[in-house]
Amino acid sequence: MDGMCGRFVLFTTGESLLTQVGALPGVREVHAPEGTPTARYNIAPTQVVPLVRLSESFAQIDPSRWGLLPAWKKDNTGPPLFNARGETVASKPSFRDAFRHQRGLIPMDGYYEWHDGGEGKVPHFVSSGTIMWAAALWATGVNQLSSTIVTTEAVDPLAWLHNRLPRLLTEEEIDQWTQGTPEQAAELLHPTPVDYLEQLTVRPVDKAVGNVRNDYAELLGS
Repeated sequence: MDGMCGRFVLFTTGESLLTQVGALPGVREVHAPEGTPTARYNIAPTQVVPLVRLSESFAQIDPSRWGLLPAWKKDNTGPPLFNARGETVASKPSFRDAFRHQRGLIPMDGYYEWHDGGEGKVPHFVSSGTIMWAAALWATGVNQLSSTIVTTEAVDPLAWLHNRLPRLLTEEEIDQWTQGTPEQAAELLHPTPVDYLEQLTVRPVDKAVGNVRNDYAELLGS
């Protein structure tokens, strides 16, 4: 699977995840009524991912299907909507209602991207050494909580890797994305700031990542 952004990693779980969410700007209380997820090293679309939603000084973590199911959807057939293009998210029928009213965060410790440097596609792991917050949308179609990650065009220093990027939010942007008006959120539909991207590391990893059944820490290498 080499779609952008189609695989990611989250090993920050349990108390560590609660602490990280609690440290977000303005958050004074964190709720996780269904607990936190176990560590995962190869998360794929349609699987369960944690969705973080903020409301005033409260944050809540809930399990969600990675692949948005809009309110009008009658079932979960069709390709999973695991990414939403920032260029069209405010107007595309699949995403526009969620963009107006239902914006959240998906935490990740890194994500995989496939790059062909002339010897076939090789998975690379992109990370910052700390938890990253991807701009997300959520919906409750088909009577279940679902989510998607917003993407933008790629910019340097990561443009070589793939033509798309997940919209990773800086701490200063999180409140504007999650609790701002649609107009304020739309101001963030540009690529992640370059100074943030410059802090990311990219390295090739085990091709076993390509098989979603492989989910273990050794995928990341050293």
